[in-house]
Amino acid sequence: MAQDGCDVSDLDQNKYDADENVKIICLGDSAVGKSKLMERFLMDGFRPQQLSTFALTLYKYSANVDGKTILVDFWDTAGQERFQSMHASYYHKAHACIMVFDVERKITYRNLSTWYTELREYRPEIPCIVVANKIDADLRVTQKGFHFAKKRNLPFYFVSAADGTNVVKLFTDAIKLAVSYKQNSQDFMDEVMRELENFELEKHEPEYVSDKDESYEDGVPPKAE
Repeated sequence: MAQDGCDVSDLDQNKYDADENVKIICLGDSAVGKSKLMERFLMDGFRPQQLSTFALTLYKYSANVDGKTILVDFWDTAGQERFQSMHASYYHKAHACIMVFDVERKITYRNLSTWYTELREYRPEIPCIVVANKIDADLRVTQKGFHFAKKRNLPFYFVSAADGTNVVKLFTDAIKLAVSYKQNSQDFMDEVMRELENFELEKHEPEYVSDKDESYEDGVPPKAE
């Protein structure tokens, strides 16, 4: 079930530490159909919340996995991908990635390696699904060999945002992979980021000095009268 009405508080990523919350990010060049795929999956009159200040679109979804309700946030790039790089916070605490290319534009396929390298810099272990979108334009493309995913042992899907081919399966499997990763994660980067967050908190804690702790010019407190 899709939900809307998110606000800036939804960007507090501490919520992704809770068992029932997962974060799935989308990567790929502009106009490969990332947003269209999500909107196709969430076709129940859902309106995404675009947070232009933060250069992302957040799609909220509620799923049932093994009898448990899972609250899913799908993060979309909202134009950041034009710069061929994403802010580190986009990757932070993500549990899975959907990486999309357009079968009609070879450059978007070639650029997968750039996106994948950046993804692994921030999230070395999370599941990543490679998606060939727009197969409705020419189904013969499904007979071609796309070796990027095979070389890296990544799941691969032929999909169409236009007619819905494999869209539900793609997102359902992505959610399951995200939940499984979260339950079994021993990602080194998770530990590093937790340590950095704790360090930042400690660094910004104010230091309070009581009257008794104040220093005196000669190092000796005045005697009581």
